[in-house]
Amino acid sequence: MLNKHIKATNIELTEAIRDYAEKKVDTLNKFIEKEKESLAEIEVGKTTNHHNKGEIFRAEINLTMGDKQFRAVSETTDLYSAIDEMRDQIVREVKNHKSKSRALFRKGHQKVKDIMKGFRDRF
Repeated sequence: MLNKHIKATNIELTEAIRDYAEKKVDTLNKFIEKEKESLAEIEVGKTTNHHNKGEIFRAEINLTMGDKQFRAVSETTDLYSAIDEMRDQIVREVKNHKSKSRALFRKGHQKVKDIMKGFRDRF
């Protein structure tokens, strides 16, 4: 189950922004292991109020799945594209972690298989 905390910095957290961020983060449920408690801390907002040209929006997520932590940050000129980019980055990190752990499991499985094959050949 994924718990979400959303925080706004230097902007007002409107219902539209909250809904959009929650909708994007809810798509992470298919990548999260069901038996582990997960927490997504999302921060959206403007970086500063004194840019010469345009505003720079920032979206950040800290995702905790069991004892693993993932983080993604995006800064763009549009808040919604920053949220999209942040979501893409965190999905990439979680998928990369899962493929690494799966490869490690397979490598260990192959070692055990080779050892068992060696014992069988002795007898």
